Amino acid sequence: MTAPLTPPHRPSPDEHQHWQQWAEGGGGPLYGATWAPPVRETDPAEVRQELRRAGVVAAAVTVSGVLLGLLWLWLAPRVPLVSDGSAVFLHNSEGEESIGADGTFALLGLAFGAVSAGLAFWYERRGGIWLTGGLALGSVLGALVAWQVGTRLGPTDDVVAHAREAGKGVVFDAPLELHAKGMLLAWALAAMVVHLLLAAAWGPKEFEGEWASYGGWGPDVPPAPAPEGPPQAPAQDGSPTPAPGDKTL
Repeated sequence: MTAPLTPPHRPSPDEHQHWQQWAEGGGGPLYGATWAPPVRETDPAEVRQELRRAGVVAAAVTVSGVLLGLLWLWLAPRVPLVSDGSAVFLHNSEGEESIGADGTFALLGLAFGAVSAGLAFWYERRGGIWLTGGLALGSVLGALVAWQVGTRLGPTDDVVAHAREAGKGVVFDAPLELHAKGMLLAWALAAMVVHLLLAAAWGPKEFEGEWASYGGWGPDVPPAPAPEGPPQAPAQDGSPTPAPGDKTL
């Protein structure tokens, strides 16, 4: 038979308090102490500055929708109509001009999204959730502005009055319309993707110098001392292994 095993070392209250303070200072969890990464306090002045810059980006992108609308009005193909005096018909029934108008708007939206994302990244390289939100909001509003500018400045939507004004057998242009409303999101999607790629490639790496402080890592962290008298693993036959200094009877 063997003598009772030496009980494992348990820290005294003073030792526990010492390692508790060390763990709270960033050393790592010891003896049940919990550790959490340092929380960065939010500066109200910095938040206001980020909101102001996000507002500038959103307003600038929204206003640029006027330019997109004018380009859409200029580049979009026209849908020719003709009247026989009693009804209005497509001049070319096999034409794809209506689809071309939607495609033109989508391509212009993608181009404007890439350009606006690049300018926003150049304006504020640090990025941030507020700037990204301002860019997304401005892209959606800019697309809506472009849609309204193109349709309102284009041919009138009163087809009957336009046909009477043009006369019988005279070809005239149909109103400029956006049939696929999903094209309004092309600008915002392109802006988000391009801005994400630019931030990943050339954005600041904010956490490069902070990894050493997480989880008790880093060269300045003292190693945790090994507890005295660790419990011994049981032998293969099921009997406990005697600790050093114990006597076997």
